[in-house]
Amino acid sequence: MSEFQPRPKQQEVLAYAGGKMGVAAVPGSGKTHTLSALAAKLVAEGELADDQEVLVVTLVNSAVDNFARRVAGFVRERELLPGVGYRVRTLHGLAHDIVRERPGLVGLADDFQIVDEREADEIRQEAVEAWVAAHPEVADDFLSAELEGRRREWVGREQWPRLVSELANAFIRQAKDLQATPAVVRDLLDKLPEPLPLLEMGQAIYADYQRGLAYRAGVDYDDLVRLALQALELDGEYLKRLRHRWPYILEDEAQDSSRLQERILRLLAGPHGNWVRVGDPNQAIYETFTTASPFYLRRFLAEEDVIARELPNSGRSTQSIMDLANYLVDWSRAEHPVEALRDALAGTHIEPTPAGDPQPNPPDAPNAIYLGSQKYTPAEEIEAVVKSLARWLPDHADQTVAVLVPRNDRGFAVVAALKQYAIEPVELLRSSRSTRETAGALGNILAHLADPASPKKLATVFEVWRRDERSEPDSNARLQAIKGVLRKCPQVESFLWPRAEADWLATAPVPEGLAGARDELAAFRDLARRWQGVALLPIDQAILTLAGDLFTRPAELAVAHKLAVALRQAAESHPHWRLPELTEELATIARNERKFLGFSDEDAGFDPDRHRGKPVVATIHKAKGLEWDRVYLMSVNAYDFPAAMPGDSYIAEKWFVRDRLNLEAEALAQLKALFSADPFAAYFQPGQATDQARLDYAAERLRLLYVGITRARRELIVTWNTGRQPGLATQPAAALIGLASNVKRET
Repeated sequence: MSEFQPRPKQQEVLAYAGGKMGVAAVPGSGKTHTLSALAAKLVAEGELADDQEVLVVTLVNSAVDNFARRVAGFVRERELLPGVGYRVRTLHGLAHDIVRERPGLVGLADDFQIVDEREADEIRQEAVEAWVAAHPEVADDFLSAELEGRRREWVGREQWPRLVSELANAFIRQAKDLQATPAVVRDLLDKLPEPLPLLEMGQAIYADYQRGLAYRAGVDYDDLVRLALQALELDGEYLKRLRHRWPYILEDEAQDSSRLQERILRLLAGPHGNWVRVGDPNQAIYETFTTASPFYLRRFLAEEDVIARELPNSGRSTQSIMDLANYLVDWSRAEHPVEALRDALAGTHIEPTPAGDPQPNPPDAPNAIYLGSQKYTPAEEIEAVVKSLARWLPDHADQTVAVLVPRNDRGFAVVAALKQYAIEPVELLRSSRSTRETAGALGNILAHLADPASPKKLATVFEVWRRDERSEPDSNARLQAIKGVLRKCPQVESFLWPRAEADWLATAPVPEGLAGARDELAAFRDLARRWQGVALLPIDQAILTLAGDLFTRPAELAVAHKLAVALRQAAESHPHWRLPELTEELATIARNERKFLGFSDEDAGFDPDRHRGKPVVATIHKAKGLEWDRVYLMSVNAYDFPAAMPGDSYIAEKWFVRDRLNLEAEALAQLKALFSADPFAAYFQPGQATDQARLDYAAERLRLLYVGITRARRELIVTWNTGRQPGLATQPAAALIGLASNVKRET
């Protein structure tokens, strides 16, 4: 590790000796480096006993690895043993430590299981499907009256269950944040004079979901946090021991703290303990889909007994990019067209590094900022960005570049377009294209092995085997024709294992013009016969065997190895699973319905410098904490970045719901009111929560735009598109209009 030379403001943080301290840090201010150095200092100078540790709490697993490496480096510089005297955890990791030590305290068996995301989704989905089937009449209360006939039937069959699932997921998470069991919610509902359909729905699914967890003797991640707090509140002696164990608590990304996280850390620190919270309220971008809120950090910074410090200096960006980010703050606080949103961003400004700093700002280049006035369709915007990259990349192989998008599906479209230009991107999306394609190929073969009598699935396996031919129109046409021949095979056995007098391949109706097709099918038959034996192997060995025949590129083989490990773990966790269930697990990954944990760069700590000369495609959320020399910020329109103005549209407001209500927001507002001093407030006028959700979402999207801008070091290109539906989003985002009216730097 290179020697850390703290700036004056960083030195003020490192001078911390005890008590409560809140640190407001701007993007690129080196907060992780500073907090890691502080942890090492406390290990070396904090007079820790042998059974004491500095506790570092951060947001995600990749940050845990990053912190652990940096603290270890600083500890080595002080000639101490790395890994001793400190502990780095996510909130869920910390909660697990607390609950695992005393499971009986919160009613759990010593061998309790943690149900992972996949299984939790399954349990909840089963509960949702059961509830929807038992209560078909409830949809009529919420579906738009304009829906009629088959369209209404289709919505009820396809869209309504999906909406109920999303609502149930948010309801369960919020209930657990309120420390409310299904029984507690039921008791409060029974005291109301009239039933509230959304709460009745949420409670019923929540109760069924918890029964599913109990049947498996498991808890989910939200339960871990809830039960950890419960353990601390139930046993004062246990809390006292933990306070002794962790005399110093350092919290990173505190702007994303939740109510329960703050309560747990506040209890562990005690009224007069040592607690340092570092964060940036302007980078709070997870509030919409978690229980996190920047409110808790803002409140902490204002407390009388908290030492307030700042990390305002950033060496990341040019002066012009910092000025743009600062202007967004000023514009939003003074000129935002919706007055209720003028406090969405805190008034903090990013300042350049002081003279002589070891990490000076890049030389200023005002003309390297482009705020797009061009009106693009979604397809035209992608084409413009890809062509720009095609021109830029050849002369900048030593620089980093990213294309940042607001949604995963937009990122997938960009990736596909780059590949058409023979530009190989690096994906930082929910799952990579390579992962999805590898999982899909293996999953299709397993699907055939699970149903070996299906000619359709056998034909799909042939296409997987010859998948490289799909890239050329002529080759693909030939491939599809041969595949069509296989689909017409009356009995798969007559092709794979024919009797001497009844070989289907010899008489198969191969169209004229497919020269060599029978030879190809004969070669495929030999391979397919061998693959049938794979079905008898343990799942991980089966995956690796298939991968050896299918793949040659190192990236594909690496993904296959990770998939083999993941499926082996799934098989061990579910001894009753057979090929159909394991095949569906692969299909889920291939369909991108769930991120494949443990393999993407972000899980190990993504480093843009490892991908110089290659465009990284990422969501803005995934880009948080990262930086690139050149950044394309796409889809900055009034749909992806609404401003809560008349005519704006919102992803959470479904077109088929009456009055465009945000049912998730309505349900959560009712749930919170149920636990307030006045539970009858749950009978508020429908639409109030939807209006507030619009403001909350617009505020978060302002902060998301701020995060996107501050990822750029030297060059920034911002574009917008008109949206997929005419008239839905025909304008750039209000914030982009505000920036462009002040910053005339188009190139």
